[in-house]
Amino acid sequence: MLFSPATLGILILSILTVAVFLVLMVLVFRGLFQYIHAKDARTEKEAVKKSLGETLKARRLQCKMTQEFVAEALGVSRQAVSKWEQGKSDPSTSNLLALAKLFHIPAEELLKDVE
Repeated sequence: MLFSPATLGILILSILTVAVFLVLMVLVFRGLFQYIHAKDARTEKEAVKKSLGETLKARRLQCKMTQEFVAEALGVSRQAVSKWEQGKSDPSTSNLLALAKLFHIPAEELLKDVE
């Protein structure tokens, strides 16, 4: 007999371990390859995202409203609306809901593309 049963068992276990390791390495390299080649999709998705301020300004202009009009409708100062649009501050939850109502859209729509 060339190999004892114990030696044969160890040999088979070693071969299986190497095979499992190679399969795992192939899977890791495939995942890395797909991640690297998905950079264009990630870049495009980030370009679509906006800040809340940009979204608020775009909606306000789409509705042909001035900052002054929005401020009066919500009972805040024009400077507060300006700060929201510049990203210097964020509206409170109640003001965000009031903005959505003023723009005739669901509140989720304001937050949909926000980073």
